Amino acid sequence: MFDIEKDNLKRFAGNAFVAMGEVMVRDTPADSERPERTRLVHLSMAGSEYSVAVGLARLGIPSAYITRVPDNPYGRAAQNIARENGVNTDHFIWTARTDLMGRMICELGHTPRQDTVVYQRKYSAASRLDAGMVDWQKALEGTKLFHTSGITFGLASHSNYERNHNHEAFKEAMAHKPADCLVGLDWNYRSTLWPLENARAVMTPVLGDYIDVLITTVYDMAQFYGIDCGRYSARQIMAGESGPFEDDDLGEFAGKIQNKFAVKVVGIPLRHADSLEQHRWESAAVSSDGDFFRTPAIRPMNVTDRLGGGDAWTAGFYYGLITEDFGHASIQKGLLVGDACVRLKHTMMFDLPIIERNEVSALMKEDATGSTVRISR
Repeated sequence: MFDIEKDNLKRFAGNAFVAMGEVMVRDTPADSERPERTRLVHLSMAGSEYSVAVGLARLGIPSAYITRVPDNPYGRAAQNIARENGVNTDHFIWTARTDLMGRMICELGHTPRQDTVVYQRKYSAASRLDAGMVDWQKALEGTKLFHTSGITFGLASHSNYERNHNHEAFKEAMAHKPADCLVGLDWNYRSTLWPLENARAVMTPVLGDYIDVLITTVYDMAQFYGIDCGRYSARQIMAGESGPFEDDDLGEFAGKIQNKFAVKVVGIPLRHADSLEQHRWESAAVSSDGDFFRTPAIRPMNVTDRLGGGDAWTAGFYYGLITEDFGHASIQKGLLVGDACVRLKHTMMFDLPIIERNEVSALMKEDATGSTVRISR
């Protein structure tokens, strides 16, 4: 059993974890009205990579975030919230106060009415984070893992730009990363940002040329590349005709990805949604060296707010990869920490994983022993 409270995190120099992406303002009705009817809105900050950086910083990993924001109250709020959660913001790129901040209108549903999210991300300041703006050599000094997601690469297509600014910034970062720095990608395909063919054209070379750690769902790989999952064909997966995945299925699935793209680790979150309010969670990961680990039990979750849940898992998964030597132990630890993080996050409102290190540790001990662990505050 891993005791993360005993980890020596003082050994990390610089920003052990760095993420690049967009911060959005999230509008959520504060009075249970629908968005078109409400006159009272909760403003919060959101963004996939932003949430991962906050999660890792709260777990004690020195973390930094790279983005481009307008010099106005929303941009400063994004910086302040990052800072209060321990995230380094020294490399934020500031632009005119009149530039746009990405935004989403969020309506939380209740069974049987689904959650809905409306993006307003066209022409946002972050969508124009470009090469030549960030001192990547300084930003990535000492970095053990660099992270971004398919969402960030989709902003250019969403904005109808002639070129992909974020892609250029990413390639510049890759040219300056330390030799031992892993590069992680959450596939995070959003059809509301870009059509599949556009995404495939950008994401395929990114995945093939740069990525060490891929986090993806079985469905996305079936949709993009026709990759089967063991007994189940890509067609069956996309049609919703696949049954429970066995270990051999997931192992074959990851192996096909690794044969195609030569990534070192494939992380596979597995969510089972019984209703909007009740989910079950498990995860698996496979390394190119043949290390396979799957969390030992499917755990139930009470869902207060689903948004940001997958990012909380990613933060926990990366925690294992950063704090252990690369191999079976790092994968196992990452999955156990990630599963605890996602279950805690789902009990909270809004996107950011405002989790405590000791409560993650306590939940992991409860999972291992089956007994309740008291948390001191």
